[in-house]
Amino acid sequence: MPAHNSRTTQQVRRDIETEREQLAAAVEDLRGGLAEVADIGGKLRSKLPLVAAGALGAGFFLAGGIG
Repeated sequence: MPAHNSRTTQQVRRDIETEREQLAAAVEDLRGGLAEVADIGGKLRSKLPLVAAGALGAGFFLAGGIG
């Protein structure tokens, strides 16, 4: 049995448009956040000496150290 709704066609269209705008804003926020998270190169460049030292230490350890 269909439920009766007291909203008019204009109200439904207005609600749909509002939801569409909110979704578009949410997508833009997610894209901006994803760009920041995905900038691995920038993060590594800012910590290059630390990353290089860690890689050198790991390589030394995995190679068996001295002798």
